Amino acid sequence: MSELEARIATLADKTLLLLDDDAALRTRMGRALEARGFDVTLAGSVAEASDALRVSVPAFAVLDMRLEDGNGLKVVEAIRERREDARIVMLTGYGAIATAVAAVKAGAVDYMQKPADADDVVKALLSVGEAPEPPENPMSADRVRWEHIQRVYELCDHNVSETARRLGMHRRTLQRILAKRAPR
Repeated sequence: MSELEARIATLADKTLLLLDDDAALRTRMGRALEARGFDVTLAGSVAEASDALRVSVPAFAVLDMRLEDGNGLKVVEAIRERREDARIVMLTGYGAIATAVAAVKAGAVDYMQKPADADDVVKALLSVGEAPEPPENPMSADRVRWEHIQRVYELCDHNVSETARRLGMHRRTLQRILAKRAPR
């Protein structure tokens, strides 16, 4: 039995809400968390999560940040209002410092990029006062820059001129960056 499995076995309340609008990821992560000893409730939208919270408030939650019908931060706030000791991890495919800060301020204990490994999610859920370990393969500075540019480009509805203005760069430079493949 691993250290994580031993910690899960000692928990009195193993209820967990998993909220993600990606059905494949939700199913796969749900099975992985059940295999690790959690009693998982699946939700695909903020509305489904709200319905699940009316029935019971879980001890743990793994929530997607951006959903079709809203934002996972609303679910964090709903859980925190009814259960202060809940451990919540936010998952997102669109990582940004501002959203990470907002998630932690709302009450999440950690903020992770998708795709996240189930063991990493469990470590984040069960860590108490421990600083998270640095990732083994962090993104390169070039990749972080590229991800940021892609995010701003998406927020500007794929308008190159507006994106370039907001990023403070020349439009042609931005077009060259967007035409290249993502760095590793």
